[in-house]
Amino acid sequence: MPKKFINKFLPDHKTIREQKFLKLFGSMFQDPNLWHLNRHSAAGGFGVGLFFAFWPVPFQMWLAAFAAIPLRVNLPLSVATVWLTNPITMPPIFYGAYKVGTIALGTEEGQFEFQLSWDWLVESVNTIGPAFIVGCLICSVVFGGLGYLSMNLLWRRSVVKTWQQRRVKRRERHSK
Repeated sequence: MPKKFINKFLPDHKTIREQKFLKLFGSMFQDPNLWHLNRHSAAGGFGVGLFFAFWPVPFQMWLAAFAAIPLRVNLPLSVATVWLTNPITMPPIFYGAYKVGTIALGTEEGQFEFQLSWDWLVESVNTIGPAFIVGCLICSVVFGGLGYLSMNLLWRRSVVKTWQQRRVKRRERHSK
């Protein structure tokens, strides 16, 4: 079930490999493990994507892609999972990370009002920045690990269920 479900949403690896801009990277994207979908690659790709989803940087997809290569996990899944944090979900997710950081550092939650100015940004780095960064780091590690373990468990359960169904069907055929 997970493999069929995930394959519905992932692009064809041949189409991706033939992209002109990827030829700049040479054989880096030619490893079949980056495109193969099995329990290890799916769980790893999901974990990598969730890990980088909590990083408050604008190039999360690139980070997830370049981490997937040496880890030899599913590249499209790691890049797609990063989109857990998108413009709609970022405010509550990053506020939650900030709360985790305040708890971890033992500091009080500061009152702030967002302003689109350089002064506000510089002041925020000094006031809420440490708690926010620590919270993002903690959430990255926790949710990346939980994502890896959850996908691994889901995949295993799906395989066991499929084998059990096959066994029942075989018994029914042989009993007739």
